[in-house]
Amino acid sequence: MMKAVCVTETRQLEVRDVPTPVDVPEGHILVDVVAAAINHGDRFFLSAPMNSAVLNERLYGIWGASASGVVRSIGHGVPTEVLGKNVALYRSLTQSPHSIGLWSERVVVPYTCALRLPDTVDAEEYSGSLVNAITGYAFLEEVLGEGHKGVIVTAGASATGRALAAIAQRRNIPFISLVRSEKAQEELRASGVEHVLVIGSEGFENDFAVLAEQLGTTAVFDGVGGDLINRIAPLLPASSSISFYGFLGGAVPVSVSSRLFIAKGLSMKGFSNFRSETVRDVSKLRAALDALSAMIDDPMFRTRLGQRFTFDEIGEAMAYEPASGVKAVLTPSHDPAVN
Repeated sequence: MMKAVCVTETRQLEVRDVPTPVDVPEGHILVDVVAAAINHGDRFFLSAPMNSAVLNERLYGIWGASASGVVRSIGHGVPTEVLGKNVALYRSLTQSPHSIGLWSERVVVPYTCALRLPDTVDAEEYSGSLVNAITGYAFLEEVLGEGHKGVIVTAGASATGRALAAIAQRRNIPFISLVRSEKAQEELRASGVEHVLVIGSEGFENDFAVLAEQLGTTAVFDGVGGDLINRIAPLLPASSSISFYGFLGGAVPVSVSSRLFIAKGLSMKGFSNFRSETVRDVSKLRAALDALSAMIDDPMFRTRLGQRFTFDEIGEAMAYEPASGVKAVLTPSHDPAVN
């Protein structure tokens, strides 16, 4: 048996002893978990409307979508060179009836839920990274395919914003990062991000409008919403598209004049990595994972580690509210007894 953090019918989390996986189906990998970061989405999905059927789809009710670990064994069709290697995991990339939630000591997931990590990096530092990396990659693939040449990210200091910046730098894509503090601006510039604007700074609107026009950044990846979109929409270049991914702006509604849509040819839509062609097409997903594996050692992809908690401390871990961008990390014991 092994320890795992499971979700109950009342959306509470509890530690249970569940059967330890041993067999590995075709196309899957068996991984000893090193660490599992608690992402914002974990808290959101537990509080969002969800019927019991969706909860029951999780084998043994085990929760968790992000983790990192060591590949213990592989199923037929998986490259043998991944055996014994560190991987970053994102459970939701490929659906499988054999998948086990990642907040457990040992997991089984499709190989296309894993990104091989270089031997030179610490696996724990990528325990929450793959979701951000694949989201950034999928978004860029989508907007470049639509004809956009440059990108604006409204939550530039977020994990996804940093991942997007790292990928854009590698591909020489014009990029503007919007942040809320001078400290975040300094950190991103030190990491090589050239164009970083502080939202509350004097002259922000003028600086933003001029820079966006110069760089031709017509694709907006928005993790804030609300008032910020209301402020920047009139300043965007013609034919800009705003893709909503997050809601750090809270309950403030987006309010943009229809006249502006007509005059500038703006468009707005939601973005989900699950619905992207990059994730839905298996061949494109494999290509994306290979491409990200070659650049994942960039510090911009690393999970910002906060306090570590054992599975038995899941209550404290979920209540942990660290500084912006820092995540609580669950660390299992690594020695489940095989049943």
